[in-house]
Amino acid sequence: MNTLFDKELFDLADEAMLIKRRLWGDDVFFVDNLHVNYTDICVSHCRFCAFAKDEGDDDSYEMDIPGIIDYIASKGKSVSEIHIVGGLHPSKPFDFYVDMLSEIKRNFPEKTIKAFSAVEIDYFSKLASVSVEKVLLKLKNAGLEMMPGGGAEIFNPDVRKQICPEKISGDRWLEIMETAHNNGIKTNATMLFGHLESNEDRIEHLEKIRDLQEKTGGFVAFIPLEFHPENTFLSHKQPPTGIDDLKTIAVSRIVLENVPHIKAYWVMLGVKLAQIALYFGADDLDGTVIKENITYAAGKKSERALSLKELTSMIKSAGFNPVERDSFYNAVKRY
Repeated sequence: MNTLFDKELFDLADEAMLIKRRLWGDDVFFVDNLHVNYTDICVSHCRFCAFAKDEGDDDSYEMDIPGIIDYIASKGKSVSEIHIVGGLHPSKPFDFYVDMLSEIKRNFPEKTIKAFSAVEIDYFSKLASVSVEKVLLKLKNAGLEMMPGGGAEIFNPDVRKQICPEKISGDRWLEIMETAHNNGIKTNATMLFGHLESNEDRIEHLEKIRDLQEKTGGFVAFIPLEFHPENTFLSHKQPPTGIDDLKTIAVSRIVLENVPHIKAYWVMLGVKLAQIALYFGADDLDGTVIKENITYAAGKKSERALSLKELTSMIKSAGFNPVERDSFYNAVKRY
């Protein structure tokens, strides 16, 4: 398995596309979604993160619940998914997050709430002095329907100590995701690549995702996330090349044959490379991604959002069939 990254680029593409086409034919999925990054104030200053601020910083921000509701009403009238992640705020109680979801669901009952990374769930558990399972059940009762896959970064503990020493361990991330799956909450999974990790670390990361999926079946999609070094402690490094991006997507599709979907996250890859990634095993482009702040803090220069027309044109021009989906990959509309 460790030799996968040594294979020729187009050999990997062929192998990944066989799996993709067996699963989904020429369909490529996307969702109409709105990102709510409710605060950039965070107690955990991961060294690779350009997003986090301290409470009281002049350029920090935080949204209150009425502000979040107004924001969704103004920016997300048509969207089907609300994607919510933020910093680990030092002074918000756990009830703030429960009330946030309750108010969103009360005001927008038709929209799916995909919220809070495993890192946030662990933090809420500490805030409320209750188990992760109790946190998840309370959030689920308030309206949580799915979780994003952030916070996985890279599981190798030595690399993790260098890039995010204050963050939960890879084992803890996996434990929280397993608890979510066991309580009927589907999730995504991610891997941050292109910083200090080796190809062997990437394979090990993928294998752990695959093993948990074999156990629970709770992962809906996997998203390889390209590291953007600008404004981080690794600003001297070059970001991953396009070839590295494509190889990583193809290897992810090959290793994670039991995870239904592989995303080419256009926000990090850029629109044109994301199109090419559709020939390397990716079958999903995420979505319209209205107002995502985290990647742009690290210097990404791609578009801030794509319209449905732009997304469908992007997929069609690459030779695939655009399928608008809901959060759980049920087809909403074929174009």
